[in-house]
Amino acid sequence: MTGATESTPTRVVPRVPVLNAANALTALRLVLVPVFGASVVVSGMSHAGWRMAACLIFAVASATDLVDGWIARRFGLVTSVGKVADPIADKALTGAALVLLSFYDRLPWWVTALILVRELGITALRFWVIRHGVIAASRGGKIKTALQILAIAWYLWPMPAALAAVGPWIMAAAVLVTVVTGFDYVAQALRLRRPR
Repeated sequence: MTGATESTPTRVVPRVPVLNAANALTALRLVLVPVFGASVVVSGMSHAGWRMAACLIFAVASATDLVDGWIARRFGLVTSVGKVADPIADKALTGAALVLLSFYDRLPWWVTALILVRELGITALRFWVIRHGVIAASRGGKIKTALQILAIAWYLWPMPAALAAVGPWIMAAAVLVTVVTGFDYVAQALRLRRPR
């Protein structure tokens, strides 16, 4: 016996590079926000071709949100940069779309204000409780996102009058789920902050 103690091997956690496929898609979404905004402005929400282009750009940018999250989780490419940049890109895209729709009198300003206040409020709430735990995206939150994307795309695409009338109903459903899930997130945050 030599008296030497055998040390247990430490598990080496591989470092995830910041420049990866998931973060590249998030960056693409951020780049597409001004491109999308310019397309809406050029269309003036009256030129059918440019409205279609804006809608397609919005759809592609929204799709990158689904794909980058899947890639990050599937291939272990989750980074701190991605965790911060991803929600910023989401809110920038949705916020730009809502503000432009209200600016062109397609959507009441109170709807835009309500959704944006909720989105920014929940983001602030997540930072408020971050030392106590993480408020994960709920199923309701995912439904809210899907309804918002569908409603915005419906408003952007030059629909015939009969189909265009469906848009406000989709947006109403999106607003309802947005408010309900907002209260749910607040309840989760209060539970996390409650003294044990």
